[in-house]
Amino acid sequence: MAKNEGETIIKKYANRRLYNTGTSTYVTLEDLAKMVKKGEEFVVQDAKTGADITHSVLTQIIFEQESKTGNTLLPISFLRQLISYYGDQMQMVVPTFLEHSMHAFADQQVQMREQMTRAFGETPLTKNLQAPMQLMEEQVRRNTEMFRQAMQMFSPFGAQGAATNEKTSDPKDLDELKEQLRALQSRIDSL
Repeated sequence: MAKNEGETIIKKYANRRLYNTGTSTYVTLEDLAKMVKKGEEFVVQDAKTGADITHSVLTQIIFEQESKTGNTLLPISFLRQLISYYGDQMQMVVPTFLEHSMHAFADQQVQMREQMTRAFGETPLTKNLQAPMQLMEEQVRRNTEMFRQAMQMFSPFGAQGAATNEKTSDPKDLDELKEQLRALQSRIDSL
């Protein structure tokens, strides 16, 4: 069992085969995706050089998941915006922001599931959570838009980018969003 502080080592060979040193078996990208979903930590290393190639393998998994299913997680507008940050001076802020956003989203998802289960018990609704997840998706869209606006403010060309933007930031909009969030939270709490 080759592990590095709790992480399984996956070796990638020149023939594109992936070898799980923890189980002494060859694995596929789909197997690695299942490991991620289970919360298993692993590091992918190039078998020849020993270089850490985890990032590129995880990106490859995302690419395959996006291309093989009809339910994509990454909207085109998000992908375009993400690409636009490469080479920008704010590029170093984006990974931290996205990481914190995903942690917050996961925490909110867990809280929502717990509240739905407490309110309704174990029902198909609480297992599916289709309607509540749509509310979360809308919130993610709003957060993404606020992030885009914040990035424009910090960019040296932020004023120029804001002038070309169809939507302008208005404090009333922010207050309205806060009120909508309070109303949603009240509805969830009453359930």
